[in-house]
Order: sequence, then structure tokens, then C-alpha cells
Amino acid sequence: MADQAAEQEVLLDVRVAEASKLYKFYLNQEKKILGTSSVALFLIVWELMGNTLQLINPMFMSAPSLVWKAAVQLFGSGEIWNDLRVSGIEFAWGYVLSVIVAVPFGIMVGWYKRMSYIFDPFINAMNATPRVALLPLVIIWLGIGILSKVGIIFLGAVFPILINTRDGVKTTPYNLLTAAKSFGASEWQIFKSVVLPSTVPFILTGLRLGVGRALIGVMVGELYAATAGIGFMITVAGATFQTDKVFVGVLIFAITGMISMELLTKLESRFDKWRPKVGAAQ
Repeated sequence: MADQAAEQEVLLDVRVAEASKLYKFYLNQEKKILGTSSVALFLIVWELMGNTLQLINPMFMSAPSLVWKAAVQLFGSGEIWNDLRVSGIEFAWGYVLSVIVAVPFGIMVGWYKRMSYIFDPFINAMNATPRVALLPLVIIWLGIGILSKVGIIFLGAVFPILINTRDGVKTTPYNLLTAAKSFGASEWQIFKSVVLPSTVPFILTGLRLGVGRALIGVMVGELYAATAGIGFMITVAGATFQTDKVFVGVLIFAITGMISMELLTKLESRFDKWRPKVGAAQ
């Protein structure tokens, strides 16, 4: 597998070297060009069907131009800023708390065998439990204010981060651990120089997965007993058939998730050399 990937990279380099300037530009920017083109084509077709040709009732599907007008109106009037602030605070607190709890706890569960025996059943059971089922309990415990939303966001994000961290520690290459022990390294030295570098890529993958779960938590929490927030705005707009405003809220969630994922993916790529090479020759 590794040999095939290397061969493909060499072939691509040869193609780029022999191509014309325009084709070189395309080969180097192929991902961006194809991605942008597909999105542009989708928006054009959506606009034609929803607004220009009116093949779909705008009340049910809207159109990009109508969504843009609604966004301009919401941001221009200042109506949406409080909702953004509330959702942003909920997301930030819930996500940061999940990282603070999940990373050290995941490392401990992965490193200490007895802790794994004790906590793994609870971790796996909670991870498999739908967070929506816990929402009534969270509201009973934390009330209908911002704390209950932070709680449901925390529950959504904490387990992907925790499980990835735990599995990262458990998949530390055994030959590296043996080599470190043979040189008389202490447990702390082994953890600092072997286990942690091996686990960092898994932690970053968990952080990336946690962003999506946290955004779902924002939406779910604000659907139930909320008075502000983007999720609350979507709920009210949907109940009053304001499809344009619904799409504005959905796009805010989508863009936030895309930007967060892209930033974490770039950070994760910096640690790719620390990730075990599956299938590579040892």
C-alpha cells in the first residue's frame, strides 16, 4: 500500500513537470477547483429551481438569493447578534469543558489497565446512549438556562474526544515501549517521550469529531426550552414558515463546522509524522 501511494505521487510529479502552465495550475489546485465548481453548480441549479423558474415553492425550499437577502436583513437589523452570542457562549463553554475533562481522563483510562477495566463499560454505554434522551434529565438538574445547553454540548463532545484519546494511548507501538524500558526510562519519561507523541494525532482526530457533536448539542439544546440562540431562531422560523431564516441558521452551523474542521485538520496535519504508518514496511 505504501509503495503504491509513493508510486502514484511520483507519477503525479512527472505529470505536473511535463504539463503546460494551465494544466500545472489545475493539477496543483484540483481539489479547490473541483470543490468550488461543484458548490457553484449546486447553487446555480438551486437558484434556477427555487427562484428563476419557480419549479419549487420558495416557502418550502427557498433559493440562494432569498437566503442571502434574509441574512443581510438579519445582520443589518442586529436581530441575529444576540442569538449568535448566546450560541457562541454555549458552544465555547461546552466544547472547552469537554476537552479539559476528556483528554486527561482518556489518557488515564488508556494508560492504567485497572482504570480501563473500571470505566470502559460506563464510557461505552454513555457513548451509545442518544444525548437527546438525556436532555430532560439535564434540564431537571441544570435548569432551563445556559447551563443545561452547556451540559448537553459537553455530553455530545466529550465521548468522541475521550475514546480517541484512550485508543491512542492503547495503540502506542509496543516496540517503542520495549525500547524505552530497555534503556531504563522511568514511567514518566516513557509517557512524555513515547506515549504522548503517539497519542497527539488521535487526540486531534477526537477534537475534530467533537466539534460536530458539539454543534449538534447546540442545536438540540436550543430546540428544547430555550429563549435565544441560533437553534431557537431556526425553531421559531420553521414554525412560522420563514424558510429563508431557517436556511440562514443552518448555514451558520454549517460554516462554523467547516471552518472549525479545517483549522483542526491543518493542525492535525502538522502531527502526521507522529501517527503510526499503517501498512508501511517496518
